[in-house]
Amino acid sequence: MSRPLMQSLRPLRAALLIAVASLALSACATNRASMPSPDYSGMSQAEAQQTLAQLGARYKSNPRDKGTIIYYAAALRGAGQNDQAVAVLEAAMAIYKNDPDINVGYAKALTAQGRFDQALNVIDATIVPQQPDWNALSVKGAILDQMGRNQEARHLYNQALMIAPQEASLEANLGLSYAMTNELTTAEAHLRRAVQMQGANSRIRQNLALVVGLQGRFDEARALYAAELAPDQVEANMAYIRALLTQQNRWSAIKESR
Repeated sequence: MSRPLMQSLRPLRAALLIAVASLALSACATNRASMPSPDYSGMSQAEAQQTLAQLGARYKSNPRDKGTIIYYAAALRGAGQNDQAVAVLEAAMAIYKNDPDINVGYAKALTAQGRFDQALNVIDATIVPQQPDWNALSVKGAILDQMGRNQEARHLYNQALMIAPQEASLEANLGLSYAMTNELTTAEAHLRRAVQMQGANSRIRQNLALVVGLQGRFDEARALYAAELAPDQVEANMAYIRALLTQQNRWSAIKESR
């Protein structure tokens, strides 16, 4: 795939990387239980609005509760309200100084805004080299991937996998890192491992469908999407993949080779 096409793919892949990075803040293998941070990005518009309203009400009634802050900020990011998510977490940082869970959430919100350098500073200050949290390593990897520092990102994902070898989001992030550099066969292998792991979710399975589709295996990609999405969403995703490939006449080349 040529460089211009890779540049056109980058915004979508960056969004997917953010989503995968936010999949889990579950119990870590570092003897420290991290607070869960759910992924709200795959919800329907109605579900997202309902969830946001509920969490917004909880936050309004108790803006100092740490769990509510983290969930509310994640829901705001899922709804694309990144500025508000940043504001919520900045207020929380004044209450919970140097709290790793708040800092990780803040780094994610900054990343969603495109403030990569600042997000990197926040996550670097959060990671304890002697006892790193796998989720913080994963978030740092996602930031580096979006900065084009893919080899550094992969090193962090592999480091995190040594701590949490069965964490699906880490394997998925590693796959997406390879997708960003057009190493689609390697990307697919990691994503196929990820979907077999406990905790794999619809977002990861859709990322696998994307990578399969980018290799021209449209029937297989459609079947993967169909297991996760409504028919109109399936066709919208397939049309998007074809449009990306068509931009560089890749679609014609694939049709001729089938």
